[in-house]
Amino acid sequence: MEGTSVLRLLALISLLSCSTNQAGLTVSPNRSQFFEGESVSLSCEEDDSSAGWTVRRNTTRGNRTQCGDGWGKPAGSTCNISYVLEKHTGVYWCESREGASSSSVQLTVTGGSVILQSPVLPVMEGDDVTLSCRTKTPPSSLPAAFYKDGSLIKTEPAGHVTLHQVTSSDEGLYQCSISGHGESPSSRIAVSEKPSTLAPPTSPPPPSASFQVRLVCHLVVFSPYFISTLLIVSYINTDQVTSSDEGLYQCSISGHGESPSSRISVSEKPSTLAPPTSPPPPSASFQVRLVCHLVVFSPYFISTLLIVSLYHIDRVKVISMEICSPDKK
Repeated sequence: MEGTSVLRLLALISLLSCSTNQAGLTVSPNRSQFFEGESVSLSCEEDDSSAGWTVRRNTTRGNRTQCGDGWGKPAGSTCNISYVLEKHTGVYWCESREGASSSSVQLTVTGGSVILQSPVLPVMEGDDVTLSCRTKTPPSSLPAAFYKDGSLIKTEPAGHVTLHQVTSSDEGLYQCSISGHGESPSSRIAVSEKPSTLAPPTSPPPPSASFQVRLVCHLVVFSPYFISTLLIVSYINTDQVTSSDEGLYQCSISGHGESPSSRISVSEKPSTLAPPTSPPPPSASFQVRLVCHLVVFSPYFISTLLIVSLYHIDRVKVISMEICSPDKK
């Protein structure tokens, strides 16, 4: 039981180290095929330099070794091979002391006279990829035929072809041939999905200057009519007597004399709820003034509401477009 627990603990530690310490293998020059006698440099781009990443390989002969064990010259997390041979063909990757591994790449070394220059790492979906067919001796760029999974896709006089906006359907084994020189080995091109990251919503743009001017003009014209209309309407409710209006009242007419005095008394409103009586109708002049104000006031009130509502609709459209837009490419 103790032995099983120790193994589980070691497996958990290895899993945690794999998830926290990451590295990627880069190849320089960035291609997957090489002529015999060329040099190549392989580097582990690491998040944690203390993890002790080294370059390892597994050749077609089944030899699984690390850089420095009969091949390559280690320099930190980099491995330099000054003179590659066909036996160096194989799968290469980075590995830490704890056993964490990076993704692997396939390198091919040929003793022939033609190679296909293609990306050694997976390419991003939607990117353009250029494939070049070159010979070992000058001139290196000659008319070439390009194949995918054994089928001819194109013949180019300049010796290179571009795959535009690659998708997963472009994945496969590619090779090329040059008349009179032979054909290259095959290399696989892998396509990775583009990450779907949502861009943070941006604040909507401020309203245009013309919109602001129109809104201010409407409010300047609208406000006086709105206030005057409120005052006229309130006049109906304020034309009522109170106890302060009690007293002796009389009138006079020039050339005719004056009337006797009469007292006007104001009684308190009974506390019992009496059936409401309808107030006297406003005078005809008041009605005319009220109608005039409403006729002038209403269009400005409605137009101002429309302008404000259009501004809010534009803001909502801008925000919805920012949220629903695809990841900014």
